[in-house]
Amino acid sequence: MESRFIVIAGEEAGPRSNKMGGIWNVIDAEARNLAQMIKDGDIGEGKVPRIIVAGPYYGHSGADWNKGLNRITDMSIFSDYEPEEELLSALEQLNSQGIETHVGSGKVSDIDIIYVMFKTNDFNVISSEYKQERMCLSSRVKAEAYDLIGLDSLHYESLNNGMEYTHYLNLSYAISELVRLLVNAGRKDDSEYSDKAVSEFAASLLPSVQVSLHCHEFGVFYAAARLEKLGAGVHTVATYHATIPGRVAGHRSVRKVREKDSSWDSGVPASFAKLESLSSHADVVTAVGDSTRKEVKLFYGIDPIVVRNGIDLPSSDIQWAKKTANRKKIQEFLSEKIYNVFDSKVIPPDRIVPIFSISRIEVENKGYPDLLDSLVVLDRMVKTEIDAGQLDENYRVICFIVAAHGPKTNTPENFPIYLPEEVLIGEEIRLQQMIESKGLDCTHVPDGKRHVAAVLYPQWLSEHDGGLNMTTDEFMSGCIAGIFPSKYEPFLLTGLEAGKEATPSIVSKICGFSDALNTLKRLVMGMGGVIVVDNINLAYIESIADYALAMDYFIDTYIADKVKYNLLCQEASLLAKDMNWRAPTREYYELLTGTRME
Repeated sequence: MESRFIVIAGEEAGPRSNKMGGIWNVIDAEARNLAQMIKDGDIGEGKVPRIIVAGPYYGHSGADWNKGLNRITDMSIFSDYEPEEELLSALEQLNSQGIETHVGSGKVSDIDIIYVMFKTNDFNVISSEYKQERMCLSSRVKAEAYDLIGLDSLHYESLNNGMEYTHYLNLSYAISELVRLLVNAGRKDDSEYSDKAVSEFAASLLPSVQVSLHCHEFGVFYAAARLEKLGAGVHTVATYHATIPGRVAGHRSVRKVREKDSSWDSGVPASFAKLESLSSHADVVTAVGDSTRKEVKLFYGIDPIVVRNGIDLPSSDIQWAKKTANRKKIQEFLSEKIYNVFDSKVIPPDRIVPIFSISRIEVENKGYPDLLDSLVVLDRMVKTEIDAGQLDENYRVICFIVAAHGPKTNTPENFPIYLPEEVLIGEEIRLQQMIESKGLDCTHVPDGKRHVAAVLYPQWLSEHDGGLNMTTDEFMSGCIAGIFPSKYEPFLLTGLEAGKEATPSIVSKICGFSDALNTLKRLVMGMGGVIVVDNINLAYIESIADYALAMDYFIDTYIADKVKYNLLCQEASLLAKDMNWRAPTREYYELLTGTRME
C-alpha cells in the first residue's frame, strides 16, 4: 500500500497577511484548487495524495524575523487536526529534535488541506548534535548546509540581512526534515537484517511513502537542495516569482535582458542570491511569466518552464450589488473626509469617481512617478471637458495609491485625507511629497482648482485599518478602475484581483500577464476592459499620455454610458475567469508527481 503527500511550501505559507499579490495567495490557491480537483475525481489512478501546506509560525509579537512587519500567525481560522500514520510519526520525530510544529486543517468540500507551521525563531536555544559535537540546532543546520552545499553561513549571518537569511535556512531545514521523515516513515532500519537481499525483500513489503515538494521562492529553495543532497528520493519543483538580481535592477532589468547583461548590481544581497541559485537542485524549475524566465536564465543559467499564476474566481457571476454598495461607501467616505479636513463645501458623493493603484511601496519599480504625471495630464483633460460643457463641473476624480511599509496602528482621525508626516515612514514620506509637489493632494479639489487628486493610503487594507475599513476585494469592487503602471512586474496578480471583482484596469506592457490579453474575448470593440500601455518601446511622454487617455476612457464611459461600462466590467471579469488556477494547478501536479491528470 502506498501513501502519497504533496507538500506546498513558502515563507508566507500561513494564514494570509493583509496585502495583495503575496506568495500566500499563490500557495493558498494551488492547495485549494488541487483539493477541488481531488474532490472532482480529476486525479488519475492510484492513491489520492494528501495536501500539506508548510510555512513559518510566528506565535507572538517579536517572533517574526522582520520586527517591522510584526506578523503573528493566527491558526484560529483552521480546524483542529489529529495527524495519523506517517504524518504523526514524522511530527513526533520532529518534536524529538526540538522542532515545534503547529498543525491545523482547512477543508475544500470534504478534502483536508493540512497546515504544518514551524516555529524557527528558537533554533538557537535548542540543543542538537552534529558529527558527535553538541551545539544549538541553528548551528547544526548551518554546519550541515556547509557540508552539503558549501553555504558560507558564517559570512552570510554577519551581513545586515543575517537574521532573515538564518530564518530562511532554518525554515527550509524544518520543511525538508518533515519531507524526509515522511518518506522514511514506517521503514525499518536495514541493520536489523544481516543479509542484504533479505533486507531489500523486507523493505519491499513495507508501506512506501511518495512525497512531492513544491518550493515557492528562494526562501525555501534550500529544502529542495538538502533533500537532493541527502538522496531522499523526493520529487521537487522550485518556482520563481521574480529573481533577486532582477528585483534589485528593477526597471533596468528589461535593458539587462535585452543586452544579455548578466552582471549583478551592487545592491544584490549575496546570501539571498545564493539561496535562490539552489533551485538548480530541484527536479524541475518553473517561472510565473516570460520575463521571470528570461531573468532566471540570464542570472543563473537555468532555463525554467513557464507556469503562469492564476486567480481564484469562486463564481462567474458578477456581484453588481456589491460593487454599487462599496462604490457608494467610498464616495461618501471621500466626500465626508474632504469636507472635514478642508472645512469646505460638500462635494456630492455621486460626483466623486474613485480609481486606485495598489502594490508594494517601490516608488520607481511600481511606476508611481509615471502615475502621478499621468494624473496631472488627466486633470487637464477633465478640466477641458468641464469647460467645454461635456462634463458636470462638480465631478472629481480621486486616485487612491495604496502602498505601505506595513500595517499601522496610529492612524489619525480623517485618515488618509488628513495625513501628518509623523504617520509616515521611509518611502511613504517621499511618495507623499511627490504628490504634494505636483499639486495632486486634495487641497484644491473642493474649490475646483484641481479636478483630479491622488490620495496616498499608507496602510494595509482591512476591515479595521482606521480609514475605509474595507477588505481588498470590497475596495477594488467599489473603485471604477485600477491602474498599474509598473516598470518591473514579473506577473501582476493585482490586475487579476481587480478583474476578479469585475473592475476594469490599465496595466503596463512590462507586466507578466499582458501577453495573455490577446486571448481575451472582446465584448466592446476597440479599447476594452483591460488596457495595456506600452511602457517599453514608447517614449516617456507617450506612455504618460496613454495612461491618462485610458483613465479618461474608463471615467467617461462610467459617467456617460453605464451599459458600455458594465460590458467593460464583464471583459475584466472574463480575463480573470480565463486565467483561473485550474490549468496551472494541473501542470504543477503533473510536474510534481510525474503523472497525468485525467
